[in-house]
Amino acid sequence: MTTTTHRPEPPATATDDGRALRRIQVGWYINDWANAAFSATVLTVFLGPYLTSVAKEAADANGDVHPFGLAIRAGSFFPYTVSFSVLLSVGAMLLAGTVADRTGRHKELMGGFAYLGAAATMGMFFLDGDRYLLGGALLVVANLAYAVSVALSYAYLPGLASPDERDAVSSKGWAYGYAGGGLLLIANLALFQGHEAFGLSEGTAVRICLASAGLWWALFTIVPMLRLPSRAGVLPGHAPKAVEAGTGAATGAEAKPGAEPGAEPAAGSLRELGRTLRGMRRHPLTLLYLAAFLCYNDGIQTVVSQASLFGSEELGMDQTSLVTAVLLVQVVAIAGALLLGRIAHRYGAKRTILGSLVGWVVTLALGYFMPAHQPAWFYALACMIGLVLGGSQALSRSLFSHLIPPGKEAEYFSLYKVSDRGTSWMGPLVFGLAYQVTGSYRSAIISLLVFFVIGFAVLLKVPVRRAIEAVGNPVPERL
Repeated sequence: MTTTTHRPEPPATATDDGRALRRIQVGWYINDWANAAFSATVLTVFLGPYLTSVAKEAADANGDVHPFGLAIRAGSFFPYTVSFSVLLSVGAMLLAGTVADRTGRHKELMGGFAYLGAAATMGMFFLDGDRYLLGGALLVVANLAYAVSVALSYAYLPGLASPDERDAVSSKGWAYGYAGGGLLLIANLALFQGHEAFGLSEGTAVRICLASAGLWWALFTIVPMLRLPSRAGVLPGHAPKAVEAGTGAATGAEAKPGAEPGAEPAAGSLRELGRTLRGMRRHPLTLLYLAAFLCYNDGIQTVVSQASLFGSEELGMDQTSLVTAVLLVQVVAIAGALLLGRIAHRYGAKRTILGSLVGWVVTLALGYFMPAHQPAWFYALACMIGLVLGGSQALSRSLFSHLIPPGKEAEYFSLYKVSDRGTSWMGPLVFGLAYQVTGSYRSAIISLLVFFVIGFAVLLKVPVRRAIEAVGNPVPERL
């Protein structure tokens, strides 16, 4: 009789850990590839004009629609709905981030919101006739779910790379996002431009484009769901990070010490959120960085959202030129994110972000002096926006990841996304007031310089090394 001897498995090696980390990184990159389709195809290009046309079909003789008894101009329905979804997403992001850090189920929550958003986006295929309320409801659900899933995905960044490699990883993630969003957008624009050749009406083509973004989002989200660990923030082969003293946040596989699993999870998470918000006062340098990001990112978001209006009304660009410019931004932003990531590896993230803000100032100045009815110049402006867009956002994300207390990744990145989304009304307000006073979109676009100048000045004052040391994280070689 032969006896089989079971040998113990060999211990994991550094090579095994490296393969595991690369597998996780690719899963994270593909998550950006997946969800960027919603931002590019739905929010940036197709949904605004189409939902507005649907609302106009339902409007009364005065051009108003009446959701829940309120009289609203049909042309204002889409921006009002976006604003409402952003306000709802602020609370949802904060609560979801707290629940994720409390339970350690970052991936499950991220995937759940991603598939909720994808389902709502696919449901936009049924948005026709005068169903503007259906479109508004689907937009609110999809945009809220998108915001929460992205905030939770950001929480993985500290565990995806060592401090010195984080800028490159973050930049590569942004590049994947622009590549995925741009690729689907190109296909959808081809379908839209050639809808007659396919025997489709223009409205049907738009609905297919909208639904395709949801399908793309759902299919490619399978990859991060298979590759990412449940808990964010821990490198393969490393022990979980220590808990920040006094916060009660867990960093291991279990819920935080002292928590009662299954006992009032919502109430416990709300209490934890309150502790996090109060605890941020102990990290004033992290708050100072968030203030700088709030300023310059508001300028960035306003330039992106108002560039088409500036191009059409001030520079006389037609729809084809505007769409071409959107595609150029997507494509150039891939190279911009990777290029600024390489520059940051040599000179540090803070210096590179400051340099990108100077680039934004130059871009706005050129936009102010740009001649009208010259598509080539408008395309050059789009390329300049793309060059600084991806890199400035990617490096801002990676730099903030160093300023988060261990174990609080999802909560702090939820606050970061609140700064990203919750303050985006300030730039459009300044833009609108400048136009109202001067009657010139050139004056309106140059008024946004104030956000970049203030953001530059505040970021310049942030002692990044001291801020990283204050939260107990290792300091990268270059800052």
